[in-house]
Amino acid sequence: MKPVKLSFAVALVLAAMPLVSFAQEAEAVVEEEAESPISWSLAATSDYVFRGVSQTDEKPAAQAGITYTSPIGIYVGLWASNVDFGSGGPDIEVDGFVGYNTDLSDQWNLDLSVVRYSYHKGSDDYGDIDYNEYIAKVSYAATEKVGLTALVAYANDYGNADVKEVYSSLGSSIDVGAGVSLNLGVGYTSLEADGGGRSDYFDGLVSVSRDFGPINANLGYYDTFGSDADLLKDGSDIYDNRIALTLTLAL
Repeated sequence: MKPVKLSFAVALVLAAMPLVSFAQEAEAVVEEEAESPISWSLAATSDYVFRGVSQTDEKPAAQAGITYTSPIGIYVGLWASNVDFGSGGPDIEVDGFVGYNTDLSDQWNLDLSVVRYSYHKGSDDYGDIDYNEYIAKVSYAATEKVGLTALVAYANDYGNADVKEVYSSLGSSIDVGAGVSLNLGVGYTSLEADGGGRSDYFDGLVSVSRDFGPINANLGYYDTFGSDADLLKDGSDIYDNRIALTLTLAL
């Protein structure tokens, strides 16, 4: 994909490209009493889904990440996954990130980060789609069993294509007992091309998760909705509703 002056129709095509990734769902976890400043994760999923969109054309993915967290809350890391964006597209996504996490009180937490999304093993004709995103997230422990999260992300050159992206989301995690968490979320994506094209759509998720020792199992239902999402669904199955199972080993 190369930067062009986009019409609304072309902007919709750009929106259909699954350039969303790790940044908001694979968040760095900062623990004050961690035994080691370095944390690892390995994951296998039936479908790499983010913001309601399949990043692997409805196929499985293997993922890995590493994060170093300093005593003052600054963290840096890498995360990688296989992807499938169609003919000529990249096969590998590698995200580098740096951020700062701090507790504002016993109930409030603030996380600020910058993520560099990079994509590899694509054809020259496909073009360079690497870009940066800036993320702010606030978490609130409403009770011992209920947590709430609000997030805003901004990219000034989404997909390296002269497109501005704003993503916002609200989420909740509820401890329902027996070690099971119920996770709910809704997000809103707005894409605006410098030439005037615009596309907006919502995404939603409902999932249940449980830890089995160091392994977390998550079964989720994902979908996109809104008028632009309906247009996108007509052109690609990656925007359809889906169920995905993810197993994550945290080290």
